[in-house]
Amino acid sequence: MIDLMEKTKAELSSSNKNINGEIYIGSGETDAISFFAQAAGNIRKKHPLIHYHIYSGDAGIVTEKIDKGLIDFGLLIGPFDVTKYDYMRLPMTNTWGVLMRKDSPLAEKKSICAKDLWDKPLILSHQASISSEMFSWLKTDISKLNVVMTYDLVYNASHFVKKGFGYAITLDKLINTTGDSELCFRPLYPPMEAELCIVWKKYQVFSRASNEFLRQLKREWETER
Repeated sequence: MIDLMEKTKAELSSSNKNINGEIYIGSGETDAISFFAQAAGNIRKKHPLIHYHIYSGDAGIVTEKIDKGLIDFGLLIGPFDVTKYDYMRLPMTNTWGVLMRKDSPLAEKKSICAKDLWDKPLILSHQASISSEMFSWLKTDISKLNVVMTYDLVYNASHFVKKGFGYAITLDKLINTTGDSELCFRPLYPPMEAELCIVWKKYQVFSRASNEFLRQLKREWETER
Protein backbone atom coordinates (compact mmCIF):
# COMPACT_ATOMS: atom_id res chain seq x y z
CA MET A 1 0.00 0.00 0.00
CA ILE A 2 2.87 2.38 0.80
CA ASP A 3 4.54 1.62 -2.55
CA LEU A 4 1.27 2.34 -4.39
CA MET A 5 0.83 5.60 -2.45
CA GLU A 6 4.32 6.75 -3.42
CA LYS A 7 3.64 5.97 -7.08
CA THR A 8 0.44 8.05 -6.94
CA LYS A 9 2.21 11.01 -5.26
CA ALA A 10 4.93 10.96 -7.93
CA GLU A 11 2.32 11.00 -10.71
CA LEU A 12 0.42 13.95 -9.16
CA SER A 13 3.64 15.96 -8.96
CA SER A 14 4.31 15.53 -12.69
CA SER A 15 3.50 18.44 -15.01
CA ASN A 16 2.29 18.21 -18.58
CA LYS A 17 5.37 20.06 -19.84
CA ASN A 18 8.07 18.19 -17.96
CA ILE A 19 7.30 14.52 -17.53
CA ASN A 20 8.71 13.14 -14.29
CA GLY A 21 7.91 10.24 -12.04
CA GLU A 22 9.02 6.73 -11.19
CA ILE A 23 9.10 3.66 -13.44
CA TYR A 24 9.21 0.25 -11.76
CA ILE A 25 10.69 -2.73 -13.60
CA GLY A 26 11.05 -6.37 -12.59
CA SER A 27 13.41 -8.77 -14.35
CA GLY A 28 15.14 -12.08 -14.16
CA GLU A 29 18.89 -12.28 -14.67
CA THR A 30 19.50 -11.71 -18.38
CA ASP A 31 21.69 -9.54 -20.56
CA ALA A 32 18.45 -8.52 -22.32
CA ILE A 33 17.97 -5.99 -19.51
CA SER A 34 20.12 -3.83 -21.81
CA PHE A 35 16.95 -3.44 -23.92
CA PHE A 36 15.41 -1.52 -21.00
CA ALA A 37 18.66 0.39 -20.49
CA GLN A 38 18.68 1.50 -24.12
CA ALA A 39 15.09 2.75 -23.89
CA ALA A 40 15.74 4.55 -20.60
CA GLY A 41 18.89 6.16 -21.97
CA ASN A 42 17.05 7.51 -25.00
CA ILE A 43 14.17 8.86 -22.90
CA ARG A 44 16.55 10.54 -20.48
CA LYS A 45 17.72 12.92 -23.21
CA LYS A 46 14.22 14.39 -23.36
CA HIS A 47 12.86 13.64 -19.88
CA PRO A 48 15.74 13.63 -17.38
CA LEU A 49 13.40 13.79 -14.38
CA ILE A 50 12.11 10.24 -14.84
CA HIS A 51 13.66 7.79 -12.40
CA TYR A 52 13.82 4.00 -12.57
CA HIS A 53 13.65 1.18 -10.03
CA ILE A 54 14.78 -2.34 -10.91
CA TYR A 55 13.66 -5.40 -8.95
CA SER A 56 15.30 -8.77 -9.59
CA GLY A 57 13.49 -12.06 -9.37
CA ASP A 58 12.25 -15.08 -11.24
CA ALA A 59 9.03 -15.11 -13.29
CA GLY A 60 6.89 -15.91 -10.25
CA ILE A 61 8.17 -12.93 -8.26
CA VAL A 62 7.98 -10.55 -11.22
CA THR A 63 4.42 -11.48 -12.21
CA GLU A 64 3.26 -11.29 -8.60
CA LYS A 65 4.51 -7.71 -8.39
CA ILE A 66 2.80 -6.88 -11.68
CA ASP A 67 -0.48 -8.40 -10.49
CA LYS A 68 -0.31 -6.33 -7.29
CA GLY A 69 0.45 -3.14 -9.21
CA LEU A 70 3.87 -2.73 -7.61
CA ILE A 71 5.81 -2.67 -10.88
CA ASP A 72 4.91 -1.38 -14.32
CA PHE A 73 6.83 -3.76 -16.58
CA GLY A 74 8.35 -7.20 -16.25
CA LEU A 75 11.02 -8.92 -18.29
CA LEU A 76 10.35 -12.67 -18.23
CA ILE A 77 12.73 -15.43 -19.23
CA GLY A 78 10.86 -18.32 -20.90
CA PRO A 79 9.06 -20.54 -20.89
CA PHE A 80 6.08 -18.64 -19.55
CA ASP A 81 2.34 -18.11 -20.01
CA VAL A 82 1.73 -14.50 -20.99
CA THR A 83 -1.91 -14.77 -22.04
CA LYS A 84 -3.17 -12.80 -19.02
CA TYR A 85 -0.89 -9.85 -19.86
CA ASP A 86 -0.20 -7.43 -22.64
CA TYR A 87 3.23 -8.29 -23.89
CA MET A 88 6.00 -7.82 -26.40
CA ARG A 89 8.31 -10.70 -27.34
CA LEU A 90 11.89 -9.60 -27.77
CA PRO A 91 13.63 -10.52 -31.04
CA MET A 92 16.46 -12.31 -29.21
CA THR A 93 16.90 -15.34 -26.96
CA ASN A 94 19.26 -16.48 -24.22
CA THR A 95 21.12 -19.78 -24.33
CA TRP A 96 21.24 -22.26 -21.46
CA GLY A 97 24.56 -23.82 -20.63
CA VAL A 98 26.95 -24.83 -17.87
CA LEU A 99 29.29 -22.52 -15.95
CA MET A 100 32.38 -24.37 -14.71
CA ARG A 101 36.04 -23.99 -13.88
CA LYS A 102 38.36 -23.92 -16.87
CA ASP A 103 40.26 -26.88 -15.41
CA SER A 104 37.11 -29.01 -15.08
CA PRO A 105 36.98 -32.24 -17.13
CA LEU A 106 33.87 -31.03 -18.98
CA ALA A 107 35.64 -27.83 -20.04
CA GLU A 108 37.34 -29.82 -22.79
CA LYS A 109 33.96 -30.29 -24.50
CA LYS A 110 32.45 -27.72 -26.88
CA SER A 111 28.95 -28.43 -25.61
CA ILE A 112 27.35 -30.36 -22.76
CA CYS A 113 24.80 -33.15 -23.16
CA ALA A 114 22.45 -34.46 -20.48
CA LYS A 115 24.42 -37.59 -19.56
CA ASP A 116 27.53 -35.45 -18.90
CA LEU A 117 25.73 -33.99 -15.88
CA TRP A 118 24.01 -37.02 -14.38
CA ASP A 119 26.85 -37.78 -11.98
CA LYS A 120 28.06 -34.21 -11.42
CA PRO A 121 27.35 -31.89 -8.46
CA LEU A 122 24.87 -29.41 -9.90
CA ILE A 123 24.06 -25.84 -8.96
CA LEU A 124 20.62 -24.82 -10.25
CA SER A 125 18.64 -21.62 -10.20
CA HIS A 126 15.44 -21.87 -8.17
CA GLN A 127 13.40 -21.42 -11.34
CA ALA A 128 15.34 -24.04 -13.29
CA SER A 129 15.07 -26.49 -10.39
CA ILE A 130 11.28 -26.66 -10.88
CA SER A 131 11.24 -26.27 -14.66
CA SER A 132 9.67 -29.20 -16.48
CA GLU A 133 11.48 -28.10 -19.65
CA MET A 134 14.85 -28.30 -17.94
CA PHE A 135 14.24 -31.77 -16.58
CA SER A 136 12.87 -32.87 -19.91
CA TRP A 137 16.21 -31.83 -21.38
CA LEU A 138 18.11 -33.58 -18.58
CA LYS A 139 16.09 -36.74 -19.30
CA THR A 140 15.89 -37.73 -15.67
CA ASP A 141 14.03 -36.97 -12.46
CA ILE A 142 15.43 -34.37 -10.06
CA SER A 143 15.62 -36.99 -7.31
CA LYS A 144 18.25 -38.83 -9.36
CA LEU A 145 20.49 -35.79 -9.76
CA ASN A 146 23.11 -34.53 -7.35
CA VAL A 147 21.79 -30.99 -6.80
CA VAL A 148 24.18 -29.55 -4.23
CA MET A 149 22.87 -25.98 -4.28
CA THR A 150 20.17 -23.70 -5.66
CA TYR A 151 20.50 -19.96 -6.22
CA ASP A 152 18.72 -16.72 -7.11
CA LEU A 153 21.69 -14.73 -8.40
CA VAL A 154 24.24 -16.46 -10.60
CA TYR A 155 26.93 -13.99 -9.52
CA ASN A 156 26.76 -15.48 -6.04
CA ALA A 157 26.64 -19.01 -7.43
CA SER A 158 29.71 -18.32 -9.57
CA HIS A 159 31.85 -17.99 -6.44
CA PHE A 160 30.89 -21.52 -5.46
CA VAL A 161 31.75 -22.68 -8.97
CA LYS A 162 35.17 -21.04 -8.64
CA LYS A 163 35.80 -23.09 -5.51
CA GLY A 164 34.98 -26.29 -7.38
CA PHE A 165 31.74 -26.80 -5.49
CA GLY A 166 29.78 -27.78 -8.58
CA TYR A 167 28.60 -27.05 -12.11
CA ALA A 168 26.07 -24.23 -12.47
CA ILE A 169 23.35 -24.49 -15.11
CA THR A 170 22.68 -20.92 -16.14
CA LEU A 171 22.12 -18.56 -19.05
CA ASP A 172 24.90 -17.20 -21.21
CA LYS A 173 26.44 -13.71 -20.98
CA LEU A 174 25.83 -13.30 -17.25
CA ILE A 175 29.30 -14.07 -15.92
CA ASN A 176 32.55 -12.92 -17.50
CA THR A 177 34.46 -15.98 -18.71
CA THR A 178 37.01 -14.18 -20.87
CA GLY A 179 40.65 -13.30 -20.28
CA ASP A 180 42.10 -14.49 -16.99
CA SER A 181 38.75 -15.63 -15.58
CA GLU A 182 38.88 -19.00 -13.83
CA LEU A 183 35.54 -19.93 -15.38
CA CYS A 184 34.18 -20.97 -18.75
CA PHE A 185 30.70 -21.47 -20.21
CA ARG A 186 29.61 -24.37 -22.42
CA PRO A 187 26.17 -24.44 -24.12
CA LEU A 188 23.78 -27.34 -23.70
CA TYR A 189 23.29 -29.81 -26.54
CA PRO A 190 20.74 -30.20 -27.96
CA PRO A 191 20.51 -26.43 -27.63
CA MET A 192 18.03 -25.04 -25.13
CA GLU A 193 16.97 -21.46 -25.76
CA ALA A 194 15.04 -19.15 -23.43
CA GLU A 195 12.57 -16.73 -24.97
CA LEU A 196 12.38 -13.21 -23.59
CA CYS A 197 9.20 -11.22 -23.17
CA ILE A 198 8.23 -7.82 -21.75
CA VAL A 199 4.85 -7.94 -20.02
CA TRP A 200 2.52 -5.45 -18.37
CA LYS A 201 -0.98 -5.55 -16.94
CA LYS A 202 -3.89 -5.61 -19.36
CA TYR A 203 -5.99 -2.44 -19.24
CA GLN A 204 -3.29 -0.83 -17.11
CA VAL A 205 -3.74 2.90 -16.55
CA PHE A 206 -0.16 4.09 -16.85
CA SER A 207 1.38 7.28 -15.56
CA ARG A 208 2.70 9.72 -18.15
CA ALA A 209 6.23 8.51 -17.43
CA SER A 210 5.29 4.85 -17.92
CA ASN A 211 3.36 5.64 -21.09
CA GLU A 212 6.39 7.40 -22.50
CA PHE A 213 8.60 4.47 -21.55
CA LEU A 214 6.26 1.98 -23.23
CA ARG A 215 6.28 4.03 -26.42
CA GLN A 216 10.07 4.03 -26.35
CA LEU A 217 10.19 0.27 -25.73
CA LYS A 218 8.07 -0.24 -28.84
CA ARG A 219 10.38 2.02 -30.85
CA GLU A 220 13.40 0.02 -29.66
CA TRP A 221 11.56 -3.21 -30.55
CA GLU A 222 10.91 -2.00 -34.09
CA THR A 223 14.60 -1.13 -34.45
CA GLU A 224 15.74 -4.56 -33.23
CA ARG A 225 13.40 -6.54 -35.51
